Amino acid sequence: MMGMKRKNLIALLIILAACLGCLGELRGWLLPTISWPFTVSRELPFLSAPAEWAPPLAVQGRFHWFGWAFMGVWLLVGLYILVRRTNSLRLPPEMARRWNRFRSIRRGYWSLLALCGILCIAGLDQCLVGKRALAVRYNDEWYFPAFCRHVMPGSVFGQTGNEALAETDYRKLKESEGRPGAPTMVIMPPIPYNPTMDAAAFPTERLPIRADKVCDAENLLPYNGLACRLYPDGGIHLRLRYRRGEPDGHVQGWDRERREVYSAVYSNGKLQTERYRGDGSVSDFLALTDPKHICLVHYHPAPPLTGGHLLGTNSQGADIAAYLFGGLQVNIKAALFYLPVIYTIGLMMGMLMGYFGGKMDLFTQRVIEILSQLPFLFVVMILSDLVPLELRGMFLILSLLALFGWMHMTYIFRTATMKEKARDYVAAARVMGAGTFHILTVHILPNLTGIIVTLLPFSIAAVVLSLASLDYMGFGLPDTYASWGRLLNDGLSKLSSPWVVSAAFVSLVVTLMLVTFIGEAVREAVDPRRHTYYE
Repeated sequence: MMGMKRKNLIALLIILAACLGCLGELRGWLLPTISWPFTVSRELPFLSAPAEWAPPLAVQGRFHWFGWAFMGVWLLVGLYILVRRTNSLRLPPEMARRWNRFRSIRRGYWSLLALCGILCIAGLDQCLVGKRALAVRYNDEWYFPAFCRHVMPGSVFGQTGNEALAETDYRKLKESEGRPGAPTMVIMPPIPYNPTMDAAAFPTERLPIRADKVCDAENLLPYNGLACRLYPDGGIHLRLRYRRGEPDGHVQGWDRERREVYSAVYSNGKLQTERYRGDGSVSDFLALTDPKHICLVHYHPAPPLTGGHLLGTNSQGADIAAYLFGGLQVNIKAALFYLPVIYTIGLMMGMLMGYFGGKMDLFTQRVIEILSQLPFLFVVMILSDLVPLELRGMFLILSLLALFGWMHMTYIFRTATMKEKARDYVAAARVMGAGTFHILTVHILPNLTGIIVTLLPFSIAAVVLSLASLDYMGFGLPDTYASWGRLLNDGLSKLSSPWVVSAAFVSLVVTLMLVTFIGEAVREAVDPRRHTYYE
């Protein structure tokens, strides 16, 4: 009974997700993870078609057929699970034994759980990371900007001037929460920054004043270094260099205000002064801000835990935590596109080579040898210069990786197919009149499942490392995509800010380590030399 309930629950969740995805496309909703197929259709033009193909399903003049096909497949999967005659979703006996062996390898099993947790976090999407507010209550109405495909201008929330025409700055709107004429509630994601194309303002830290001297915020000793006075909107009003808690350039007899706007110039060992050259008087200039508010400005890359940035910022002003999150999503999308392509090509070519042999085998081997001799990096460099800028993106990079990525597994599947072809069950299928396609798909392919499952984790590690390497060298994805390799390059070029390179390095190492541990555990669990079928 419990197995039956679990089966029906899984089927209903899949059907509900498919229905929500279709409804969200028609209503303009942007749902975390569920709307991803339609988002991919918008990013890659060849995955959509003109509206004339299906006018009722077209949105903004395009029919995003990939998203609809993806939702259709999910709907059929849910209905199939729901109407199955079996009472529960149980693995075949041999797969169940392999799963139990895998669970007994604790390092691989816990790595799988950790990786699944990371994937679930990545699936939260704009609920966790993004510059758009999750919910805004304004004039007794609720708005949900993060879950809408269309952009809400500032005029929707009572902003005027240029802000009324541009997209709402929700971080600024959050600061005005509760004021007259402003929203009564603004709920932002935990990390209120986009992964890319969203530079943060310079984080500031107010310095305390003790005994008429500016002090360090940590140990309250007189401060030495640069500090600023800020306008009310956060802009820099006056830059000052402090020495022993007082503005540098102190001249006996000057009052404190004049010391802040007169600069000290030394010539031939003697102190010279340069008078204030701004508009108005010195007093008017100093009255623009509160003289007691002296702030330390952390220029990018800013250190962690400053200005609300958990891991700090990179040299472009992007929040590193948001950037790492975006890089994780990019790696997941790349793996979901790359793996089916290379395994489809490699498995098909390997099975054909192993089953038919002869001229088919020789011809395919010569083609693989020719392709394997092409210098991959040179091909990427040449295409990066030849392809127009608007065509560069994830599809181009993944296509190049897939062009060279299927060949190494072809020989593995070729050898395995040759071994399976010589077995008695294949000869019996031929005697019973089974055709070539039936033998390859029904009899031989299921026996290659162990090889596919074993290679899969290492292929994931390969695509993650390949993307990071290309981005590190500057031949990878455009700047609109978050990339761990580009962040690593940024950190290594600025070793005085070790948090940048550390964040990229730890992310890469942890991801590759988890995937490798899973791959080693899977390989041990399916290895017939270590286990028998009669355990």
